[in-house]
Amino acid sequence: MILQKRTEAERLFREEGYNCAQAVAAAFCEETGISKEQSVTLVSGFGGGIGRLRETCGAVSGMVFVLSALYGNYDPKDQVAKKNLYRAVQEVCGAFSAKNGSVVCRTLLEGCQVTEGVTPEKRDTKAYQKRPCYTYVADAAEAVASFVAKHPIGEKLQFPD
Repeated sequence: MILQKRTEAERLFREEGYNCAQAVAAAFCEETGISKEQSVTLVSGFGGGIGRLRETCGAVSGMVFVLSALYGNYDPKDQVAKKNLYRAVQEVCGAFSAKNGSVVCRTLLEGCQVTEGVTPEKRDTKAYQKRPCYTYVADAAEAVASFVAKHPIGEKLQFPD
């Protein structure tokens, strides 16, 4: 499952043109029970580090969306469930950051030639050579899939204290 999700998220980004958040979210539609159309709509503004602001990486935002969809259905007064979801988010973000050095778009793209503004850059072979976002998308999907493999969907998140 891990390699399949990694490959699917990268394919959605590279071949179908979805942004980084959309590619990660759409790769997990079967698990979340949210249609591809709904998933990509709900996270569409998170690409480019939230609307190309270069803040939190869109692939990371996609990870948080998937974790929330899978494990975030709890009573708002359930502090243990809330704590466990936050712990899950921190664990998965930590795995992504350990591999890539950050969860911040501008930091991940430091040294890359990136245009400013709201207009997305055209994606082609040249763009992928100067901007490795597809690898971040794949790494994000892998981090979520690895977490899901250890924490079955439908079961309450539990961590040793």
